[in-house]
Amino acid sequence: MNFLAHIYLSGDNDLLKIGNFMADGIRGKQFETYSLEIQKGIILHRAIDTFTDAHPIFRQSTKRLHENYHHYAGVVVDVLYDHFLAKNWKNYSNEKLEDFVAHFYKSLEENKNLLSERVLRIMPTLFQENWLVSYQTVEGINHILTQMDRRTKNQSNMRFGTQDLTEFYSEFEDEFTRFFKELILFSNEKLKTL
Repeated sequence: MNFLAHIYLSGDNDLLKIGNFMADGIRGKQFETYSLEIQKGIILHRAIDTFTDAHPIFRQSTKRLHENYHHYAGVVVDVLYDHFLAKNWKNYSNEKLEDFVAHFYKSLEENKNLLSERVLRIMPTLFQENWLVSYQTVEGINHILTQMDRRTKNQSNMRFGTQDLTEFYSEFEDEFTRFFKELILFSNEKLKTL
């Protein structure tokens, strides 16, 4: 799953959300240098990734893209699934997406001293382009995938991901909806153990 899903699945704890958000840039046991709540977010993130990568519905989505994106297929599906979460946000939260995102951005600002270098680097662009809200639209997803492709020197072809999204829109949306129900249950159980 991508940024929005990881934050959403973290419950109401701002520091846990931050840990979950910045976990991709934290290697191995580096997470032990962070506060306990941030550590919990990193552990949750890793559990979500393990659950997701092994799940048959997620694998069905990635299989559809494997020929075009090879080992980046999972990365593309992560972003596409965030699109369906943002687009259908009212099905998952009583809080408006814009308010949820604004609260998260505020918590990042208020906890700058706890953030990784990677997160500090992306924050200005994250805020200025409002990535998390932009996921609602195919155009927003296209922008994100194009930026990600640039970071691979256009080797990943992720910039073409929205063509596949458009072609198989209903299939991806159905797979996301069925998968995300299970992921919410998994994450809620995992949170109880942290």
